[in-house]
Amino acid sequence: MWSGGGASRGAVSRWRGPAAILGSPPELRAGPCGGGGGVRCVAERPEVSGERSGGAARRAAGLTPFSSPLRGGASLGAEEMDAGARPGGAGQPREYKLVMLGAGGVGKSAMTMQFISHRFPEDHDPTIEDAYKIRIRIDDEPANLDILDTAGQAEFTAMRDQYMRAGEGFIICYSITDRRSFHEVREFKQLIYRVRRTDDTPVVLVGNKSDLTQLRQVSKEEGSALAREFNCPFFETSAAYRYYIDDVFHALVREIRRKEKEAVMAMEKKSKPKSSVWKRLKSPFRRKKDSVT
Repeated sequence: MWSGGGASRGAVSRWRGPAAILGSPPELRAGPCGGGGGVRCVAERPEVSGERSGGAARRAAGLTPFSSPLRGGASLGAEEMDAGARPGGAGQPREYKLVMLGAGGVGKSAMTMQFISHRFPEDHDPTIEDAYKIRIRIDDEPANLDILDTAGQAEFTAMRDQYMRAGEGFIICYSITDRRSFHEVREFKQLIYRVRRTDDTPVVLVGNKSDLTQLRQVSKEEGSALAREFNCPFFETSAAYRYYIDDVFHALVREIRRKEKEAVMAMEKKSKPKSSVWKRLKSPFRRKKDSVT
């Protein structure tokens, strides 16, 4: 369970130890480990601080996706988050609720852990639902990221409906070594539309495991073409080597910010014609009044 009212400065993950601040990348070996192209590894890194909030624990406590314990035992649920509630009160950095989607085994958890803690998990632990928080700066603007790492099934469930509504942006992942996971990307995109009823939801498409070139089943061109169809950013990443991991999360926050600005501009533009029409209606009367005087 998360502690405190806002995101802590540094990493929030399953490991305990001294806090680590993003901006100091881990040491990575220059190439694949000895033993063939299918072997991946990273250099050791001291364990970092914090906690993760598991789905089972949150459900037992009666918390919804993205719920965060606040001072005094209160929590924010999906409705409050949808309404734009921000833990920490006025003056705190904007909070962004991000959701990891994709088939099982594509590396969603590994990507999240590399981003949060600069650590690559050697053992695959199938995710049911985990939540992480971190405070970083993107384009010189502070941001609290609330990241929900979800299970790999594309079935529609009540819990999935909740985090689809509460999430502000989605990272849809597939593995370049698994064509089936690439085909499932469309199913996850359709799930987002089914809940939100808009194609304008901020999304980033990710082809993970780019270091396993000998096992590639999905070309980069196929990923780029699908991203153009979705009208969203696209990255090929390696969670093992931490290639483009930060870029993915930063790009999604930028997409959320961009769409928010576009929405504000659209509202302002929508209000301007009313003013100009009113001026045009008044102008003949003004000219008539001037001619009389």
